[in-house]
Amino acid sequence: MPHPLITQDHIDAFQKDGVTLIKGLFKDHVAEIRAGIEQNMQEPGPYAAENLHKGEGGRFFDDYCNWNRIAAFEQVIRQSPAAEVAADLMQSQRVQVFHDHVLVKEPGTTKATPWHQDGPYYFVDGVQNVSFWSPMDPVSEASLRCVAGSHLWEKEVLPTRWLAETSFYPDEETYMPVPDPDAQGMEIREWDMAPGDAVAFNFGILHGARGNTSTQRRRAFSLRLVGDDARFRLRPGPTSPPFPGHAMQAGEPLRADWFPVIFERQAEPAV
Repeated sequence: MPHPLITQDHIDAFQKDGVTLIKGLFKDHVAEIRAGIEQNMQEPGPYAAENLHKGEGGRFFDDYCNWNRIAAFEQVIRQSPAAEVAADLMQSQRVQVFHDHVLVKEPGTTKATPWHQDGPYYFVDGVQNVSFWSPMDPVSEASLRCVAGSHLWEKEVLPTRWLAETSFYPDEETYMPVPDPDAQGMEIREWDMAPGDAVAFNFGILHGARGNTSTQRRRAFSLRLVGDDARFRLRPGPTSPPFPGHAMQAGEPLRADWFPVIFERQAEPAV
């Protein structure tokens, strides 16, 4: 049976469309995550970024790979139902942490999060993966927007740097240019969300978000998890996150000392 937070309909939607909404996934951990985000913003890590050009209003902060130095994030990752729900959605026997990601848009931030797929930035191969995007504030206009079914496209979307707007890899022919889902009439899923709700989406889903022109903050916590078939994949350039010194070879499982297993199903007893 699936975890009580989800039904078979959630699993079917995730497998077919690559995206579904999980109500209340982190609802019991909102205070911890908010505290972790505040610590993260006060003590940024090496990958922290401010994603606005000079003169653009508001603030758009993001940072990732901080769960092993911010205790609140590790506690949520290990104690919330996210790992078990991920195993159900991915149809995987075990779940490994890939990385965490914080994205904060302060009030009056008109800049949109560019359309992108997470997968092309990563050195992960495999279809058993999930990102959970969870707001720590009520959201409507600045909610996540996902193109249903885009994880099944024949080509991946070329990853770009958000601020410089340059290509991440030189091998552009392997990838498709970033489309315009609104102009092209694609099927976009988005929801009004309460703190602790989570959008679950495959690494291959094209997604973005509007600016935050409201009067309240939009703090979001994302958790990227992988399943049984995750393998190291060579890319034509540095990946993001880079994880320098990982020493993995193409086709190898992700090393469990860097990407710990946080859930594993018990074998069914023999009858």
